[in-house]
Amino acid sequence: MNATATKPEAFPEKHYVNAEYGIRSWLLTTDHKRIALLYLVSVTGFFFIGGIFAALIRIHLLTPAGYLVTPETYNKLFTMHGVAMIFFFLIPAIPAVLGNFLIPLMIGAKDLAFPRINLLSWYLYMIGGGLVLFSFLSGGLDTGWTFYTPLSSVYSNSAVAPAVLGIFINGFSSILTGLNFLVTIHTMRAPGMTWFRMPMFVWTHYATSIIMILGTPVVATTLALAGMERLFHLGFFNPALGGDPVLFQHLFWFYSHPAVYIMILPAMGVISEIITTFARKPLFGYKVMTAASLAIAVVGFLVWTHHMFVAGQSTYAALAFSLLTMLVAVPSAVKTFNWTATMYKGSVSYDTPMLYAFGFIGLFLIGGLTGLFLGTLGTDIHIHDTMFVVAHFHYIMVGGAVFGYMGGLHLWWPKISGRMYPEFVARISAIVLFVGFNMTFFPQFVMGYIGMPRRYHTYPPEFQVLNVLSTAGASILAIGYIVPIFYLLWSIRHGAIAGRNPWPSTGLEWQTASPPPTENFAVTPEVTWEAYDFDNRPDLGLARAADRGHK
Repeated sequence: MNATATKPEAFPEKHYVNAEYGIRSWLLTTDHKRIALLYLVSVTGFFFIGGIFAALIRIHLLTPAGYLVTPETYNKLFTMHGVAMIFFFLIPAIPAVLGNFLIPLMIGAKDLAFPRINLLSWYLYMIGGGLVLFSFLSGGLDTGWTFYTPLSSVYSNSAVAPAVLGIFINGFSSILTGLNFLVTIHTMRAPGMTWFRMPMFVWTHYATSIIMILGTPVVATTLALAGMERLFHLGFFNPALGGDPVLFQHLFWFYSHPAVYIMILPAMGVISEIITTFARKPLFGYKVMTAASLAIAVVGFLVWTHHMFVAGQSTYAALAFSLLTMLVAVPSAVKTFNWTATMYKGSVSYDTPMLYAFGFIGLFLIGGLTGLFLGTLGTDIHIHDTMFVVAHFHYIMVGGAVFGYMGGLHLWWPKISGRMYPEFVARISAIVLFVGFNMTFFPQFVMGYIGMPRRYHTYPPEFQVLNVLSTAGASILAIGYIVPIFYLLWSIRHGAIAGRNPWPSTGLEWQTASPPPTENFAVTPEVTWEAYDFDNRPDLGLARAADRGHK
């Protein structure tokens, strides 16, 4: 999609005249920026595949009897929606696309530490994704995205084995990406780029990489065991063979709750960059924010059984994990407070990335507060497995991770493409997305609280008004997602030339050309300023006028 964005005639940057073009040069590239663009195309494809399944679900739920698809097909729709969105969009989107593109630029490096492994990570992602798509086309999946046993390992008649194998292989993509980020951040920072001069975007990816390396092997092994039980009738989780299905839940959620932070921590890094840029102020409590990022990564591994309050565990264990769940909310609250304090008395401008940041804070706040109801033993028993859980999850994942991703894509699109997008249209699209999201998912809180279960293909007539409202909101939401595709692609050819630092901002990535040359910097930069130091960077005051003088 973006191959044309780097042609020499599109961007008058002399260092692009010797660049290689053609499919082979892309498929064999070791340039972290090109690999990021390969991921951009891939994750966008999975996003729309998952979105099609979501649209069919919402259309089916327009009527209480649900005439669109059969119950078996409905089970497959929500399973395939979850698998495509979680494993192949939400988890890799920000790290694989924005992280791959920006981390070397932000720390003054020429590339990631292991360029060939970086390319291997994308190939593993594509192989895993191909196997999952094969399972979709070979009868689909009906186990739920959690693959609970013994349904997935014994009783399901759907194509579970290729899907499990695909997710297992994709897990190695995450592990290798996390390893690459950690080694790069430790060993390849530019002179003067101390730990506490790193942008918050880099810190959140550092914390995310720790979760990837420690948690992903657990879920990969767990799903491999479920697949072996299905294929070879080994007794890991099937009670009839001496296994324990609750053990699967423990192993699965030990990774899958920290995986929430794989999705949300990078988005928090994006929001930190947006708010400092458009408030024109240093990040409030920078060191506290770095500590909060690491605390989320660590404490996130200690709360997994709040997903299992109704699975028969000890009341005392449930009480302990309920308290730990409240604890993990503290560093998230610290971040929200510090973002607000950063904006206080700042020179706030309402460019498109900032609108996404506002949306993120509001929606993530709602998602976080409703998570407290699910982490509290007494209320969770009432609303477990209801539409309340669906709404909470989407307020965190879509309202948080996707809004963060969209905000980051708009913030760094001028750096990625060298062109500006139409600002007015982008602002309207961001507002449409926010309105459509709330229309879609807020009614689901009400439905769940008054008793509508999730994953049911039919429902009592009294829930129809709320379901119709939710489906109408999903239609608006779809428009908010589709419009950016058109104007971002349009901007590649027709957008105003962005210049090096169009916003302007303080990070190293804004000190090189847009788009960056193959080795990022002609000369290795030396960092002499603190993170987000607007006061001691007088050159930034004239940057916007100079860089946009090309219009």
